[in-house]
Amino acid sequence: MKHAYIFPGQGSQFSGMGKNLYDSNAKAKELFEKGNDILGFRISDIMFSGSDEDLKKTNVTQPAIFLHSVILYKILKDAKPDMVAGHSLGEFSALVANQSLTFEDALKLVSIRAKAMQKACEINPSTMAAVLGLDDNKVEEICASIKDEVVVPANYNCPGQIVISGSIKGIDDACILMKEAGAKRALVLPVGGAFHSPLMEPAKEELAEAINAANFNEPHCPVYQNVVARGVTNSAEIKQNLIQQLTGPVRWTQTIQAMIVDGATQFTEVGPGKVLQGLVLKINKEMQVNGIN
Repeated sequence: MKHAYIFPGQGSQFSGMGKNLYDSNAKAKELFEKGNDILGFRISDIMFSGSDEDLKKTNVTQPAIFLHSVILYKILKDAKPDMVAGHSLGEFSALVANQSLTFEDALKLVSIRAKAMQKACEINPSTMAAVLGLDDNKVEEICASIKDEVVVPANYNCPGQIVISGSIKGIDDACILMKEAGAKRALVLPVGGAFHSPLMEPAKEELAEAINAANFNEPHCPVYQNVVARGVTNSAEIKQNLIQQLTGPVRWTQTIQAMIVDGATQFTEVGPGKVLQGLVLKINKEMQVNGIN
């Protein structure tokens, strides 16, 4: 019986996030202020009272979710994870939880990642779409059938729920084919670009330089990384998987399945929202899940 801690990614943000933490806990307040200093702007003000539109900007969203998740984790008194994982951006929170990265170093990397991804979105206007009700193989087959456009599976969230990523025309064409193949829904998402696709290559180069220069410590427990969907404890491999994650898929279904095979029976989601708790139960309804948000 092992206890897994999991951390959410982009999309879980909401106006007012983290305010109760800041107001009620001295350590949380100190960490929020440290985060403001590292980022060079008062992200806490945007989190606590900014509009949904303000929070949607990638350079705000990613550090905001990271801060909320990690500060929540840091003030837990009895957190002793046997394994950790994070969905996309959440992998950086997971790496603080297993002590691979310090709070400060991880936030700097998240900020670099967010800005680099924003730039990549501006270079290559692109998008993503959620596909519901088709099996993985069919989605992969349709993506591969679209020629002269970039279209790839980006997030394997749970059985019957995949997000695809690519050029605007490619995604539009793929959505038509997905519906024709029997998808319950194929819905273009309101996102800034084609995350976890080859169109993020410019961001990958910038992030790789920062990750390779950062100090990664020996982890206290395995991190189950998105691109390989298995537990990793080697720092050099953790770095490479983090870099590959920008252009590779988030294999969340496979990650949770691997954690269960390795003994996980309880999953605690730490951070804004409850998305990951729902996904874990769709992957395996026998699991115990709870959240700290």
